[in-house]
Amino acid sequence: MSVPVEIRGLVDDPADPRGREVGLDFPREWIEFVDPADDKHVVRADLTWLLSRWTCVFGRGCHGIVAGRAADGCCSHGAFFTDADDEKRVRAAAQRLTPQTWQHHRRGFKNWTELDTVDGRKPARRTATRTADGPCVFLNDADFPGGGGCALHAQALRDGAHPLEYKPDVCWQLPVRRDQEWRKRPDDTQVLVSTLAEFDRRGWGAGGHDLSWWCTSSPEAHVGGEPMYLSYAPELTALVGEQAYAKLAELCAARQRQGLIAPHPASPS
Repeated sequence: MSVPVEIRGLVDDPADPRGREVGLDFPREWIEFVDPADDKHVVRADLTWLLSRWTCVFGRGCHGIVAGRAADGCCSHGAFFTDADDEKRVRAAAQRLTPQTWQHHRRGFKNWTELDTVDGRKPARRTATRTADGPCVFLNDADFPGGGGCALHAQALRDGAHPLEYKPDVCWQLPVRRDQEWRKRPDDTQVLVSTLAEFDRRGWGAGGHDLSWWCTSSPEAHVGGEPMYLSYAPELTALVGEQAYAKLAELCAARQRQGLIAPHPASPS
């Protein structure tokens, strides 16, 4: 019997979906520009990622992040809230759900949230899970009469809203990673730098390498009909603002026309 061999944190085994993922380190094309709406805000963006053909394949080829639980997608754990505004928005959305639209319906904020910790020390609140090892309480089973998948996502669509208006921040932002930091320039002025990048396995910390599968590195998820900067326009706009996104889209389109981008190895040529 052959034994799977670890390569770059992945498994070299044809039967394991991780074995079909590309490596994490490859040439990327970056761009940096000043936000037209705020000269103290600089956007730094990974054009290789934003011009890739990644798309969410939940329910249509997604292997899930836990082995044997493909139906969970990336909902195998509870979602931590980023701040009070995040909690407030999700609470309002959850109140719109009913037992007919939410399979694991629970009343009351504290009944569908739990205290946990991100860093092992400071307590933080997240969405609850069905059981100790179960998926997020908002995940409906595929055969649920009210519709499978995230109950919050489905409710947003029924209400004519974008899912980012109802879901926890971490859920609608993935797999885009936004980091922000104040940068001091040589002339002692400061600017806020927003970096938009791929949320790859390393984004989860050391535990990310233990995920059964992660979509950003897998060609199976790079099957979108348009580049990410277009398919994720609402999310990117929410992350950096309307004028900054418009400038980003302009720059992405220009680079695409010129063919100057270092391509993402998981996307088709």
